[in-house]
Amino acid sequence: MDIDSIPEPAKGKGKALDIDVPPPADSENLPWVEKYRPVTLDDVVSHKEITSTIEKFIEKNRLPHLLFYGPPGTGKTSTILAVARRIYGADYKKQILELNASDDRGIDVVREQIKQFAETRTLFSKGSKLIILDEADMMTQAAQAALRRIIEQYTKNVRFCIICNYVNKITPAIQSRCTRFRFSPLPIAEVEKRLITVVEAEKVNLTEDGKNALLKLSKGDMRRALNVLQACHAAYDVTRETEIYNCTGNPHPSDIEKIVQYMLSFRIHRGVPNDL
Repeated sequence: MDIDSIPEPAKGKGKALDIDVPPPADSENLPWVEKYRPVTLDDVVSHKEITSTIEKFIEKNRLPHLLFYGPPGTGKTSTILAVARRIYGADYKKQILELNASDDRGIDVVREQIKQFAETRTLFSKGSKLIILDEADMMTQAAQAALRRIIEQYTKNVRFCIICNYVNKITPAIQSRCTRFRFSPLPIAEVEKRLITVVEAEKVNLTEDGKNALLKLSKGDMRRALNVLQACHAAYDVTRETEIYNCTGNPHPSDIEKIVQYMLSFRIHRGVPNDL
């Protein structure tokens, strides 16, 4: 079962950009992607069809295994962490196991860490525990086969959330055991709203052309936008278009234009036919 996100501007009381919970007191040195990570499902930017569907699962106490897939920086990890807070409250970290499969991609991790966590029942809280596997498309085929057996064996005790960029790299056996949600790139308008919130909170001197360059280069990737913004703020007093391109290593549009003009003038000077 696939449920796609259809990005659209947030409406009403479920407004996606509301950040009601202040950053923790010790957050000065945190990466901004963590400092301003959504806390509740209502805080998640866009993807309202996904969050509302999951909210119904939670209300009915029928949360299935989940498979989140889509490009980086579109809210997959933020969404499942908000789900964990919604289910378990402030002590949610005691009820979840979060692993990055790009670091722990082999079968030993599945057999040891995941199985050990899955077979340990919760003593002082009701309901299932949650295992989050980020970048699961990096797992080996053997590890995925072992994971499929654990999902089958411990369904009564544990819920899994499989997160990946490329769903075709997840075995059909695992896909069939999960409810799948596709996270699309975020609308530029939504990225801009969150950037404005962070710029005001962090007192970033961001020019209009700098903001436009950042939005253009982010391509709907909120993580990339915030990381570049923080890096530029640390390196420069004023963040303009030039600073954005210098920080990312992307060629400046003016440089590309000069190269194109040179190539065109070279063709004319050498008498190269236009159709070659």
